[in-house]
Order: sequence, then C-alpha cells, then structure tokens
Amino acid sequence: MNSEKRLKKPVASFILLTNIIFFPLFCLVGAIKMLGLPEWIFNVMLCISAWSSTFAFAALFKKIYPGQSIIQFVKDKFKNKLKFSVILTVIMIQAFIFLMIMFLVSNNSEADSIFTISSWGMLIYFFLKNLLSGPLGEEMGWRGFALMELQKKHSPLKAAIIIGFWWGMWHLPIWFTTGYEGIDLIKYMLFFMIAILSTTIIMTAFYNLNQNLIIPIVIHQFFNFFIGIINGNLIDLMMYNAIFYFVVALLIIVINPKKVLYGKEATNIVDGKHYMI
Repeated sequence: MNSEKRLKKPVASFILLTNIIFFPLFCLVGAIKMLGLPEWIFNVMLCISAWSSTFAFAALFKKIYPGQSIIQFVKDKFKNKLKFSVILTVIMIQAFIFLMIMFLVSNNSEADSIFTISSWGMLIYFFLKNLLSGPLGEEMGWRGFALMELQKKHSPLKAAIIIGFWWGMWHLPIWFTTGYEGIDLIKYMLFFMIAILSTTIIMTAFYNLNQNLIIPIVIHQFFNFFIGIINGNLIDLMMYNAIFYFVVALLIIVINPKKVLYGKEATNIVDGKHYMI
C-alpha cells in the first residue's frame, strides 16, 4: 500500500494552481506585445501560457495519484479506439454551426471578405497555431483530469457546468484585452460564458460516449478555429456561437438525458480500477 497521502481537494487545487500559473505568464505575453518584440516571441509565449492547466496538473499529479505514472495516465487518455460515428457527428455539428454563422455574418457584414485568412498556407498555419495554443495545451487538465474526476461524485451535467464555469473564468484576464468597455464588455463576457458552458456540456456528452481525449480536443479546436477565420464583429460572432452551441447542448440533454448526461455509462480508470461515472 502506498503511504503517500492523496490531495483532499484535487480539482479545487488544480483550478487554483492553473490560475496562479496562467496570470504571470499572460502578463508576460502582454509585456512582450507592449515592448514590440518580434511576433514569433509573442506567439510562443501565448502558446506557453495556454498550457498552464497542463503544467498545474503535472505539478499536482503525484499528490493526486500517488505512486502512479503521469506518462501512463496520458497514454490512457488516448488508448480507446475512436468511434467513427462520434467523431463524424462532432465535426458535422460544428461544421453546420460554422456555415450558419458564416451565412448570418455575410448578410450583415460590410467587410470585403467573409474570411480573415486569404491563402491556404496561412489557413494551415493558423490551424496548427490554434491547435498548439489551445486544445492541446488545455484539454489534458480541464477534461482529461478535472472533468473526469468530478464525475466520480457528480452527474456528467453537473460536472460539465462546474468545469465549464471555471474554465470560462480562467479566460477572465483575456476579456480585458479585447478593447471592449461598459455594456459591450458585459455582452461579450455573457456570450462567452454561455458558449463555454454549452461547449463543455457537448464535450462531456461525446467524451463519455467515446473516452478518448481526441474528442474534446477536436471540439475545442474547431470552436476556436472557426470563430477565428470568420471576418466579423467579435461580439456578434460570440453571440451566434453562444446561441447555436446552447441549442445543441439543450438538444443533447432533451434527446437522451439518461444515457448521455445522467447515466452510468462511462468509466474512468484510476489506480488500475474502473470507476462508474
């Protein structure tokens, strides 16, 4: 028996440490921007700051799971075979939302182009940059650990709401770099939180159906990527995302609440044991 003591409040400790790590890193990103340093330095530091949740989880791992290997833990998050039906459904849902938003923006925009990117090379660069500075850096901590840990005690829906809220609040410093003030800032924050909570519910539902971390990574990637390539007012874009993702989350809850959000279908592996969640 391992004599090391487990951390009593692992998720709360993770959230706190994630923010403690993120804030100074984000301040450094801002300083780099203000000093006018090369763009590549700014992008590298921005990417590093996005990995704060992974850094926090790695730092706490031995106290959360004494005697276990973090390398094996990470491998376990990707070992289950991807289900074609799940990954296809996720991509189709987000592609539909993207097309709907693009249609709405194109009818209301005065911009010369509906897209922010004009070449395939830049599109690929933005896709990879977005993947490194968001989904790959955030999902191991927020979904791979915190979400699954909470589902040992709470229903998937409640766990999703808890993690979605704190994941959204983790972005708080970024909100104040948008340039919005007053009512515009409030609107942006409101739409952002609705979109984040809705997206987390969707992630939870599909992650529980196919327990491979690729699922939330894909959902996160396309959420960020699609909103980044549409040329439109950011508040409007966030509002449309909030509406559409909320509708999808609501449909998931209504259509199959027992199996997807309240049931005991999914399992998590800790200490070599299967926990029903």
